Amino acid sequence: MHALRLTPSVSVCNLHRQRGASLLEGIAYLGIAAIIILGAVALLTSAFSGANTNRGYEEVTAIRTGVKRLYMGQSASYGTGDLTATLISAKVFPTSLSVSGASVKNTWNGDVSVTGASANFTISYGNVPSDVCINMVSGSSDWVSVKVGSGAAAAPPIAPATASSACGTGSSTIVWTGN
Repeated sequence: MHALRLTPSVSVCNLHRQRGASLLEGIAYLGIAAIIILGAVALLTSAFSGANTNRGYEEVTAIRTGVKRLYMGQSASYGTGDLTATLISAKVFPTSLSVSGASVKNTWNGDVSVTGASANFTISYGNVPSDVCINMVSGSSDWVSVKVGSGAAAAPPIAPATASSACGTGSSTIVWTGN
């Protein structure tokens, strides 16, 4: 009888050389993964910034609505003093703001206060990050004026470039004047 002899088509040496990924391939995979992770982080940062801007708008709008509703029958007079304690008692501030005693804080631990100015009132919203400040100021409408930090008050609409210049790169206090 004839014996069948099977021979492997690939040598054992070649199998050892072809096993797994090379160091260069591994570095390429890690580089691609890093780019994907950085992109995801950038998208999340942008989404959180937009969410914080919306939250800020909603809080300021809720305060304005509450002040107008509370002082509706007062012959358009808000007085000339700090209204914050009265508004806390009337539960005007949204629950997303932190109320402790007679002080109100926003998401960024900035002071939030409301002051009467006769026929007008002001809402001061402190410690707002630059990116959120720019969006809130440029998106402000239906206010008598908007002021950032120690800058001059301006009547809306405020151009994004003007808002960017006013907000700078750090945190700012925004003051809206309404009636």
